[in-house]
Amino acid sequence: MATTASAQAAHSLKNIELFRDCSDDERHRVEQRCRWRKYQPSDAIIERAANSHEVHFITSGRVRVVDHTASGKEVSFDDIDAGGIIGEMAAIDGGERSASVIAVQPTVTGALDQRTFLNVLADHPDVALAMMQRLTRIVRQSGERIMELSTLGAHNRVHAEMLRLARRAAGDEAERARIYPIPVHADIASRVSTTRETVARVLSDLTKHGLVKRDGNALVIDDIPALEEMVERVRST
Repeated sequence: MATTASAQAAHSLKNIELFRDCSDDERHRVEQRCRWRKYQPSDAIIERAANSHEVHFITSGRVRVVDHTASGKEVSFDDIDAGGIIGEMAAIDGGERSASVIAVQPTVTGALDQRTFLNVLADHPDVALAMMQRLTRIVRQSGERIMELSTLGAHNRVHAEMLRLARRAAGDEAERARIYPIPVHADIASRVSTTRETVARVLSDLTKHGLVKRDGNALVIDDIPALEEMVERVRST
């Protein structure tokens, strides 16, 4: 019975951000159109430059958006947890995939073909609005990252990334966050264009100042406002 309930939950769009304002019946009709797929860690869900236009709703697990430099070095853009969506840009404009997406954890997605996804947007204004809000958020975040890479030193970029992870884990108003599992130093380094050694030094310094601590396999941010003040102080100079 527990296995059946778990499978049903994995094949549900109830926790997908785009469908938060849909009725159960509306959401169920979309679920019936999805092709449900399972991925193991390191499996490719989307490959860069591929001429595919499916949209994937992540119902369980975690995925990573990545690209590679000319020398083959992996550059990590973002991790997306259950409730998120991937592949929407190629579905909307019909272009090639702009990045690759790989599973970080065992992951289940519900995939819609391009035509069905566009029909859902056309038929459900609430879903279309949520999609626009998501794309706007991505543009804002991309602008912030570009500004950070242009104006902040490596240590400050790590501070900013830790603040983003804390806000994602606990919300914008929280003063404390528990990030699980502990972020991998190499992943943070890839996102902010620095080295693992720099990330380790910054986290060690934050630990000495009582801002972060390890709790089992989680990283606890004990004072988000103090971390935010550190980031904003440098941004404003």
